[in-house]
Amino acid sequence: MPTHAGVVGSPIDHSLSPLLHDAAYDALGLTDWVYHRTEVRAGELSSYVASLPRDWRGLSVTMPGKEEALALADSAGEEARLVGAANTLVRSDVGWHAENTDVTGLQRALAEAGTEHPRRVDVLGSGATARSTLLAVHRLGARQVRFVVRERVRPETAALADRLGLVTEVVRYDEWGRSGPPADLVVSTVPAGATPPVDRVPLAEGGLVFDVLYAPWPTPLVEAVRQQGGRAVGGGTMLLHQAVVQVELMTGRPAPEEAMRAALATRLPEVARR
Repeated sequence: MPTHAGVVGSPIDHSLSPLLHDAAYDALGLTDWVYHRTEVRAGELSSYVASLPRDWRGLSVTMPGKEEALALADSAGEEARLVGAANTLVRSDVGWHAENTDVTGLQRALAEAGTEHPRRVDVLGSGATARSTLLAVHRLGARQVRFVVRERVRPETAALADRLGLVTEVVRYDEWGRSGPPADLVVSTVPAGATPPVDRVPLAEGGLVFDVLYAPWPTPLVEAVRQQGGRAVGGGTMLLHQAVVQVELMTGRPAPEEAMRAALATRLPEVARR
């Protein structure tokens, strides 16, 4: 009998998670595993999960269901509890277990990009992915974070920053390029089309802009950074590394990272190891 897993969210057609997980199943010889892609809108995740038969092993959860995923779970890992959101659901003997692999995914992606000890970090947005970013950069040694938002920081995001002992400030997009010293690292966590035009990105010499998006590519933010001579990368490596952890959680076996990387590089050449 097949074993099922899949990715859910809205929109979902752009997701490259099936490419990654299918490559992992092929490399592991899991010929009876099937990975699906399903449109599940906000507020629909709980009923969707309740409808899944017992042969479903796990789900990758993308926008807008990450907070709902944590709420419906019977248990949760430390990262998911701290962030208040989960991107992974794994069926256990006692119900659904929630994990957040975005944190590890971003940590590994930043290290791969050569950013291991950022001091000043600018975070665009303040939703669930921004909270994953806070935890990741805190673990990399960051102690100062500047939130760049339209109006205000979400209370739960501000609360996590306080809990982590981060020194924070808040600026609006239209003030960003003129406020304070440049950042060592800029992480954009906002959806496609949500970032207003930016004239100048306050990036320190040798710094990095990391946009969690990988489609459409390049984003306006990345184009702006490259026009001013800065370095910018997309979220392909984060997607890879968070999926590596998901595969291990769902299958109980070591993930074939290089096979997954090779598959993803057919669509996102920038993730090929250099």
